[in-house]
Amino acid sequence: MELPVYTRKQLSLRNGQDKPEIWIAYAGVIYDVSTSRLWQNGKHYEHWAGQDLSEELKDAPHTISVFERFKAIGRLAP
Repeated sequence: MELPVYTRKQLSLRNGQDKPEIWIAYAGVIYDVSTSRLWQNGKHYEHWAGQDLSEELKDAPHTISVFERFKAIGRLAP
């Protein structure tokens, strides 16, 4: 099944503030992290939901495998 494509603007609205969904993007894939207690209110440590966090992962204490816990719900438009 092909994932729907969302723009950066659409992603930015899923920040836990403007809409109830909490989404983040990594490597072109958008994940729904709404169920994570670590992303409540759209904030996870110094990171905010609704954006592409690809660059930030290199400074994180975890690896890409953390995304396996969440459902991929779309692709980020180039």
